[in-house]
Amino acid sequence: MKDTIVLTGGGTAGHVMPNIAIIPDLEKNFDIHYIGTYEGMEHWLVNPYIKKGNYHVIKAGKLRRYLSIQNLKDPLKVLLGFKESIKVLRKVKPKVVFSKGGYVSVPVVFAAKLLRIPIVLHESDLTPGLANRLAFPRCDKVCVSFESTLIHTGKADAIFTGTPVRKELLKGDSKTGRNLCKIEDTKPVLMIMCGSQGAVAINSVVDLALEKLCKKFHVVHIRGNGNIKEELDSIDGYTQFEFIGEELKHIFKIADIILSRAGANAIFELLVLNLPSLLIPLPRASSRGDQILNAEHFKANGWSKILYQEDLTLDSLYLNLINLYEDKAKYKREMKKAHANEANEKIINAIYSVIK
Repeated sequence: MKDTIVLTGGGTAGHVMPNIAIIPDLEKNFDIHYIGTYEGMEHWLVNPYIKKGNYHVIKAGKLRRYLSIQNLKDPLKVLLGFKESIKVLRKVKPKVVFSKGGYVSVPVVFAAKLLRIPIVLHESDLTPGLANRLAFPRCDKVCVSFESTLIHTGKADAIFTGTPVRKELLKGDSKTGRNLCKIEDTKPVLMIMCGSQGAVAINSVVDLALEKLCKKFHVVHIRGNGNIKEELDSIDGYTQFEFIGEELKHIFKIADIILSRAGANAIFELLVLNLPSLLIPLPRASSRGDQILNAEHFKANGWSKILYQEDLTLDSLYLNLINLYEDKAKYKREMKKAHANEANEKIINAIYSVIK
């Protein structure tokens, strides 16, 4: 009979996809359960990868650092989530909990600590978010994507692993990708990813630049939920999607260069796939600045270019993408030196180490 492991993490795809990435390795020796929210995207992202009935819903309060009327309700949600997590953990009796962060993970980690269940946590960003900072002292092992993050964990035995990436992304088929995107020409492919929620600032400038871009590239644009513009379908050399699931590997296979936000999960996937990218990180005005630090780290290592959102114009976007394409061989050489595909194995080893 297999031991049980509980995975948790949610709120954004970046807190879910790394969990999905290690499920194929974990299911060889574990019965996998997941604790998340009902309304979070982890609910519909994770369920296809685990047994029916192994997804457990709890309440979770968002950890806001700004004034909001919801701040009055969230402490109660966190407390309820803590009690619900205790109930789930006592029922499934896991050997270990693996947390990817996000506000849903906080009550789960606190409950596991109370029940003396070993906890392994992974931090994707260069600087930790609030949820993981609260969790660090309660974890038995902390893994990080960036070596310079180790000093922020407060753990002497924290380990640098990189970010786990879905191995299925390496199995794309170019013919399938071209059929999905209805590509019949021989132009290079520019793939645009704006994150799971889309990015209005990027999409609006891309829309202005489309006719110019489509003369050089076939543009494949993942616009984000609710952001499709049907009137753009008439542009020759342009394919748009709201969201891409299992087909993503096939589109990566045909992509020559990428335009993307700088969420840690997305950019590490690009690193493993050796796909040169132009990163437009979320500005500090609308984030805690983690994407800026992620992007600057990638630029410093020669893995990507950066265009800050405040400098984003039709001309700056076009020129940066042209320069990226012309220098793509240089970026590919540097990316191959990173050995970023070893993260999954290192994290699996960390999980087994706390059980022993």
